[in-house]
Amino acid sequence: MPADRDAAQAVLDNPAVSVSDTAAGVVLAPTGEASGTGLVFIPGAKVDPYAYLATFAGTVEQTGLTVVITKPTLNLAFFDLRPLDTFTAAAPDVDRWLVGGHSLGGVRACMFAQDANDEPEVSGLVLLGSYCASALETPELPVLSISGSEDGLSTPAKIEDTAGLLPAGTTFVQIEGASHASFGAYGAQPGDGVPTISPAEAEAEITAALSDFLAPGTVIVD
Repeated sequence: MPADRDAAQAVLDNPAVSVSDTAAGVVLAPTGEASGTGLVFIPGAKVDPYAYLATFAGTVEQTGLTVVITKPTLNLAFFDLRPLDTFTAAAPDVDRWLVGGHSLGGVRACMFAQDANDEPEVSGLVLLGSYCASALETPELPVLSISGSEDGLSTPAKIEDTAGLLPAGTTFVQIEGASHASFGAYGAQPGDGVPTISPAEAEAEITAALSDFLAPGTVIVD
């Protein structure tokens, strides 16, 4: 599922962020002051990594977050067995790493969060229209789960049914009117619901929730 060219180009033209392409992923970084926090983000199945530039550009600009959007093997997260440092190496100045993903990419991110042997240590988990397939054995890990009320794939019922697999302190945000494809700029997706908000509105809601999650003094701490 290719990225929407106009949405990606708008980010490429934004002077507040920089976009660079590496063998392992696409790096989205602030051109101003960086926060020292990074997010390794895994795309949904068969979704172009560039489809998530618009998803994260606002947060990068507002918070100084660096995002490495991975290029999964065969465009499927479950075939990508490379260790976490394969992706964090693309942003060596980052000293605190979160992992996250959309759809099945989020399920794979949960595996990174679960693996105590991974380097660097995971400081948080961000799920967009996603869930964990098994219980996280890291009860203190900060987790943000953002879902959509019109998601036809990671449905509200699925998010509710799997909520108990996440730590008790997980922050849950449901975006009213967002569908599964509202979490990336790649067009409609088979089996999905029909969004009742625009892509720009969905991106603004994601930016607000993620910026709050990353704010100093909240769940992500030094």
